[in-house]
Amino acid sequence: MKTKLFFVYIMASENNRILYVRITNDIQRRVREHQEHLNQGFNWKYNVSKLVYFESFDFVEDAILREKQLKKWNREWKDNLIKKSNPLWNDLTPTL
Repeated sequence: MKTKLFFVYIMASENNRILYVRITNDIQRRVREHQEHLNQGFNWKYNVSKLVYFESFDFVEDAILREKQLKKWNREWKDNLIKKSNPLWNDLTPTL
């Protein structure tokens, strides 16, 4: 039986100036929605379409706690987190 995973992810604008932190249970679908600008919200307004970081969790409660934690972080902390696993800020979509 397949276990459902939950993801906390960070999307960035093309120039990496804008970051967007969210949670999902279907990261491929959510990234596609960002990249195809299907929702006319924050990501559409700021062209936040590059997946630069993600973590997976077995339990939704853990993912929610992590999302809340990252949203409270200052920009420098988020940048350092991203640089640790993705130093060139590449789009990680192909790794999904």
